Amino acid sequence: MRRLLDVLRRLRRVKGPPRLWKMPAISAGRHGIILMLALTTPAIAGDLLPAGLATTRTGLDAKDQARVTIVTRPTTDFSKPEPFELMQGGAGTSRKDISRDSFSQSSANISFEEEGTFKLGNALFRKNWVSSPSSTQASDGLGPLFNERACQNCHLKDGRGRPPQADVGTTSMFLRLARDASSAEEKAALADHGLLNLPDPVYGTQLQELAVLGLGGEGRMRVDYQERKVKLPDGTAASLRKPAYTIDDLGYGPLNPRTTLSPRLTPPMIGLGLIEQIAPADILAHADPDDRDGDGISGKPNIVRDGLSGEPTLGRFGWKAQTASIRQQAADAFAGDIGISTPDEPKHWGDCTAAQEKCLAMPNGVQARLGPVEAPSPVMDLVTFYSRNLAVPARRDLASPEVLAGKKVFYEIGCIACHTPKFVTRRDAPDKAQAFQLIWPYSDFLLHDMGPDLADGQAVGDATGNEWRTPPLWGIGLTETVNGNSFYLHDGRARTLVEAILWHGGEGRKARDRFAATSATERDALVKFLGSL
Repeated sequence: MRRLLDVLRRLRRVKGPPRLWKMPAISAGRHGIILMLALTTPAIAGDLLPAGLATTRTGLDAKDQARVTIVTRPTTDFSKPEPFELMQGGAGTSRKDISRDSFSQSSANISFEEEGTFKLGNALFRKNWVSSPSSTQASDGLGPLFNERACQNCHLKDGRGRPPQADVGTTSMFLRLARDASSAEEKAALADHGLLNLPDPVYGTQLQELAVLGLGGEGRMRVDYQERKVKLPDGTAASLRKPAYTIDDLGYGPLNPRTTLSPRLTPPMIGLGLIEQIAPADILAHADPDDRDGDGISGKPNIVRDGLSGEPTLGRFGWKAQTASIRQQAADAFAGDIGISTPDEPKHWGDCTAAQEKCLAMPNGVQARLGPVEAPSPVMDLVTFYSRNLAVPARRDLASPEVLAGKKVFYEIGCIACHTPKFVTRRDAPDKAQAFQLIWPYSDFLLHDMGPDLADGQAVGDATGNEWRTPPLWGIGLTETVNGNSFYLHDGRARTLVEAILWHGGEGRKARDRFAATSATERDALVKFLGSL
């Protein structure tokens, strides 16, 4: 095994675009079969070795594996679009006219019957829950503490959230609360991945600004910005805004002194089902936690516990890759954001803690005739199906000379070291709509140290306070069209794509500096390329 790993490491150093060569090409030479059968990752996060997490891709014969390797290899020809690049979400890509509803279209390759299921899921995603007791049975159970009444109210038009502006608050960004371990038992639970982190003993896992009648909210997020002037090498001036977060009007006493605040903007919902069906081995193939190739990029996976089985698996959703599946993400949001219990997270009082006795004394919305939770399995099934089948919009202007020039800059300055352009999903995906699709998410779905300026100081599973999952870029050019704003990064501090790039530090610093050193024409072209995604 040691000799095999040495062979793989030497082959990963072949010349070519950064890091994408970490998935070695299949060849007819003597290493061809070894590479196909023994694609391995240098290390798994921490000491947890998931027994059921394959580090070699299964379900493909030699011919299909060779096709996947070839088609996902990064291009070196920027004179024209690549084959199938228009359809960045595979066969499910939406070709509908661009509008505010561009992120709310169903996958183009689902059946007529599945389209009906999608619409039912959409209705539940938009459903406003009410407090208990209520005459509208099966719709009550809200809170008692909550951030919003409906999923859609946070995921605006299935797109990106926005930070508070002036005196106008928002429920599409909230504060995660977590503290470090204070006992041997807590440290052991974190080490075993039994917990992602530890909640504030009074306020729980996130700040809930709203509450049902008769109960007060937990407080109000306050964000203050300090402008930071930046001058690029060609003399171009830019301004970055550095946020600082506090909580006003704390309703249940002070926070624990060790509790940290992490702002989280709601991310777009498109393409989640495709991301879920990327083979774990293809994500792990890009992991290099010890930076053994010396390129300055140390992506690592976040290994988490599956919400249903309890088995360790690969996290791939959320700003810190802390969630393994779409269903778990939905269950967490029902419990944490709306205060609705599900079979996956049977928390009738949401994020209320033992210290919030009045909250726990409020009625819940469990209906005996519907089962032991407020949102039974059919609700979860429909919302999960809807979330899984929100289509990625087709590319625009991808043959434009300026877009192609910007794509070349994006590749050459090293952005693809983290923003991996292409994957092919599993052939054995449970739903045919997501099976064996060539997709272009522009993410490796790994954790990267982004430096102190973007750090939130909050560990989540294997993610440190400096680390964030590489966010997918598909659809980013439609942010303003869909959501009426252009706020980027995990906390919306960046008001333009240029600002978002200039905030990159840590492992992204080298690409950031190369971007800053390019000409104004090249920078404009790169932004034009991002706008085409």
